[in-house]
Parts: sequence; structure tokens; C-alpha cells
Amino acid sequence: MGVKIELFRMTLYLSFPVAMFWISNQAEYFEEYVVKRKREIFPPNELHRKELEDFKEKMRVLKEQQILKKKAAESQN
Repeated sequence: MGVKIELFRMTLYLSFPVAMFWISNQAEYFEEYVVKRKREIFPPNELHRKELEDFKEKMRVLKEQQILKKKAAESQN
């Protein structure tokens, strides 16, 4: 009788953490609870996103201009 109880306890002690780890790492669970909750707490700011996109575009244009100047200087030499 004592051995059966110990086997049951050992099985419970080992299976419970493994099951909780498996459940909490499911992609659907993560998307449903974690990502949605994050968006509720920190909503995406459209103005801030627009500023970042403008900055990225400005940096891309500057980089292209630098590359063109460098190519023009190389072609003259």
C-alpha cells in the first residue's frame, strides 16, 4: 500500500510541472493571453509609429545619397 501511494505522489510531482510547462508554452495560449494583454496595457501609438517610419525613410534616403556620391567619386577617378 505504501509503495503505491509513493508511486502516485512521485507521478503527480513529476507530471504536474511538465504539464503546466507544456500548456503555458503553447503558441495559441501565448498569442491569446500574453500578446493581447500586452496590447491592452501598452496600446500601439500610431503617431509614434508614423514618426519612426518617417525617420527610417529619411535615413534610407541619406544612405542612398551617400552611396551615390561615393559611386560618383569612384567613377571620376
